[in-house]
Formats: sequence, structure tokens, C-alpha cells
Amino acid sequence: MAQPSRTIQIDDEVFAYLQRHSEPLVDTPNDVLRRLLLDGERPASDPAGSRPTGALMPLIEAGLVRPGDQLRHIQSRLKFTYTASVAGDGWIDIPDGRTFRLPSPALKAQVGYDVSGWAQYVHVPSGATLAELRERLAAGHL
Repeated sequence: MAQPSRTIQIDDEVFAYLQRHSEPLVDTPNDVLRRLLLDGERPASDPAGSRPTGALMPLIEAGLVRPGDQLRHIQSRLKFTYTASVAGDGWIDIPDGRTFRLPSPALKAQVGYDVSGWAQYVHVPSGATLAELRERLAAGHL
């Protein structure tokens, strides 16, 4: 059963913002809002300090990850390698210029399907997955 459609009122300035962050003839305003609000994507035009810190900030603060560190996912079946980097505010930068607060939406943007960025991104300097680093932090094994 399809979800009911809802109507919201937005002003011209908000509509212009949605247009600037959409892919013409592909994205609907709902697609843009979903990316920005639910998937945790930060548009390149938003300054780094205008949003809350990213999910990797606790790992940075604990010294397990450093800004600029590389993340890698190797899709073994197709032999594709996807890379990303850790931003200073704990967000994840992917090569096409988009930035994400959470690892899973970042990796989904790269591979094109839902995938756990925590489990699949490997922190290149340590060789550990982000999930393993998060578990070390939670267990106090720094």
C-alpha cells in the first residue's frame, strides 16, 4: 500500500535552496530533503561549522582516527574500491565532494545500495573497520 502524499508550504528562499542542491530532472524536492535531513548529507556549500559534529568525532577525540585519514571499502565481487576521508569535524568526505555525518549513507552514496558503513569501511591507517574502532572506544581499549 502506497504511503499517502502530504503537502507542505515552503517559501521561495527554501525552494531555491532545494533547487541548488538537486540534480536537475532527477531529484524531487522530497529527494533533496531526504538526503539532507535523514541521510545526513551536508551540501558542499554549507560551512563545516554549521552542522553538528559527525559520527566519527568520538573516534577522533579518542585518538583512534585523525582528520584526513582514509577509509576504504573493497567490493570483492566486482573488484571495485571506494575511498573516503575523515573530515576534521567527524564527517565523511567522499571523492565526488559530498560530505556525510554517518558512514552508512556515505558508503551507500558510493556503492548505490544500502550497506553498513560502520562494518564495511576500513580505516586504512589501523586496518580496522569503523565498527571495530567504535567497539574499542566503547570498551575503553584505547
